[in-house]
Amino acid sequence: MSASTQSTSRASLVVAFATIYLVWGSTYLGIRVAVQTRPPLVMASMRFMLAGLLLLSALRLRGALGITRRQLRDNAIVGTFLLLGGNGCVSWAEQYVNSGIAALIIGVQPLIMVLTEWAWAGGKRPSLPVVMGLLLGFGGGALLAAPWNHAETPPPLFPLIALVAACVFWAFGSIYGRHAREPAPPFVASGLQMVFGSLALGLVGALRGEWTSWSPAATSLASWGAFVYLTLIGSIVGFTTFAWLMKNSTPARVATYAYVNPIVAVFLGWLILREPVGLGVVFAAVAIVASVVLISLCRRVPAAASSPERGCRNGAG
Repeated sequence: MSASTQSTSRASLVVAFATIYLVWGSTYLGIRVAVQTRPPLVMASMRFMLAGLLLLSALRLRGALGITRRQLRDNAIVGTFLLLGGNGCVSWAEQYVNSGIAALIIGVQPLIMVLTEWAWAGGKRPSLPVVMGLLLGFGGGALLAAPWNHAETPPPLFPLIALVAACVFWAFGSIYGRHAREPAPPFVASGLQMVFGSLALGLVGALRGEWTSWSPAATSLASWGAFVYLTLIGSIVGFTTFAWLMKNSTPARVATYAYVNPIVAVFLGWLILREPVGLGVVFAAVAIVASVVLISLCRRVPAAASSPERGCRNGAG
């Protein structure tokens, strides 16, 4: 390989990593703004339907859209857990919780993934360092929710529970997809999951009365802009960059997004929305990030969420 090619490849990796860190870290801020004047499940449903259809249409034009019935079924299940259970809970919770706090709580996703993998059929017991990481992450989450860390009022309980539930739903959907007998190609799986997840989000949104209560005319320009950003950048650019990185870098390096995204989200929330960041929140962030790093370094099996062949990306993105 020539020096020019090596330089280009290195530059491409730097740009790709910077993209995945910033894009997926910024989606928490995007959701926070988008749900200010539009219902959360309606917003998420429209976002993923548009992104999924655009991606599947592009694949169709390239003749890369062969799908079996089993793949349709499996991706419908995975998409429902990931997007309705995962992203839907995050979108609903961010009506009441700052984007930075939401991102930090979702930062414990790898911890819950460890427990889910252990509980799954054939799963292995986590090592002592992993258990220590689990306890450290749990302590960070508890510290994050402590009333004395919030200048005004502490985050309401149910949104915090919803964020933890989002991690559980995402872990289950990811592990289920990982054990699929006939996994679809990466981009096909992502498109199918976005479409099926969108349908599930739209149905639950209808049951909650979100479609009838939402007025497009009453939606602010900022919320519309955040919606467009989440659809085109958060969903399409973010995932395609992730898939490219998985082919051109190591899973361990790509997995660093899991502990960089929360820091980006906290910084952007503070910078743009002036969300408060107290000393307790900083300590909680350090504990959560340290726990994720510890588990990522000690685990022998890559997290299911780090495999583009098994589904979309975690939480907000």
